[in-house]
Amino acid sequence: MALRDIVKDGNPVLRKKSREVTVFDDKLGKLLDDMHETMVAADGCGLAAPQVGLLKRVAVVEVDDEYFEFVNPVIVAKSGSQVGPEGCLSVPGRSEEVERPEKITVEFQDRKGNYFKGRFEGFIARACCHEFDHLDGILYYDKAVKK
Repeated sequence: MALRDIVKDGNPVLRKKSREVTVFDDKLGKLLDDMHETMVAADGCGLAAPQVGLLKRVAVVEVDDEYFEFVNPVIVAKSGSQVGPEGCLSVPGRSEEVERPEKITVEFQDRKGNYFKGRFEGFIARACCHEFDHLDGILYYDKAVKK
């Protein structure tokens, strides 16, 4: 495993739409391992591939010792609402209040291409939504609640 550089706000890769993953190999596994190590070292709770400069639909999220690897994630259902502060490893030193769903259902693949469906609520749902937005070139402050 290796630490990767985290791309900062202003880099055009953060505003591009990521491509679907079609090859599930050791290279993808290494990317996921590196992303997890990078996220932990940066004291984050999530990291998406564009944040390490790669336009792949891949994200990792870890909240309260629950760790998930998402490949090609799609939110298929959402309900409720929560508003809270968000920051981002790619936008250091800044935070905004953002509205997110309280509960989400996600269909995704793992590093081997197996399909899963997961239901998440509360903070982990917020973290997933934040990371999945990165895959579409959206930054959290684009969704900031206007005061």
